[in-house]
Amino acid sequence: MNKTRPLLALLSLLFLAISLILLWFIILSGITRTSPLRQTYFLRADTSGISGARAVSQWTYFKVCGLNNLDCGPARPALPLGDAWDSNPSGAPAGLTGKYGGHTTSHYFWYMWRFGWVFFLFALLFETIAFFSGFLACLGRLGAAVSGMVASLALVMFSVAVSLMTATFVKMRNHFHRDGREAHLGRYAFGFAWGAWAALAISTVLFLLAMFQRDKNHYVNRRSTYDTNGHDHVVADGPVTDSTGRKRGVFNWGRRSNSGKSLDGRRVKDDY
Repeated sequence: MNKTRPLLALLSLLFLAISLILLWFIILSGITRTSPLRQTYFLRADTSGISGARAVSQWTYFKVCGLNNLDCGPARPALPLGDAWDSNPSGAPAGLTGKYGGHTTSHYFWYMWRFGWVFFLFALLFETIAFFSGFLACLGRLGAAVSGMVASLALVMFSVAVSLMTATFVKMRNHFHRDGREAHLGRYAFGFAWGAWAALAISTVLFLLAMFQRDKNHYVNRRSTYDTNGHDHVVADGPVTDSTGRKRGVFNWGRRSNSGKSLDGRRVKDDY
């Protein structure tokens, strides 16, 4: 077995585990007050004066919370971003409200975050499959190939998720700024998201490198010399590998030689 493949597979599993941990930090934000989850949010904005809204709102994966992820609303899958205020609110920044999500959210932000939310789950699913299949990469090229393909699919899903997340909350922040309100992105959530993406990308590359590692076949070189009629010399070689690792031919046939030498220049002694 190639000794490099298990090392690459273990490194891949390490980076994949890091990516999964960071991804769980994002998903569980707002669920508990334990650090760093209580500091993890996508956007914090001043929502004072908006009907039904808190003085400060923080958007997490499942909830809209108050300052420091306290006073959170109910957990909802793919929650409308306008869940922070009432239906048909007064005082909300233009461009954020609309008829979607019970007349709380605009068309753009409704679909952008719903798709981003779902792609985070897809990434989590395929990363988990890649992690458990990654142990097979330590055993052979087939296991590394399976893990590499699943990790590649997870990377595609995660790339879509973090791209939609970034576009959604950066534009949302800009709407608050244009309305004269303070708003800023959550450095923990964005750091965890892009850090998890980078760790997954490194893991995928290592899985693919492990897949391309070939096993080294060891052959015993067998050489025998045949003498026929005192002149014809045949040199038979067993399967060998050269310095580049390529397999040489099974037989190298010698040429007729009147000088009593074989093909490789060594003299063959006659039996008589």
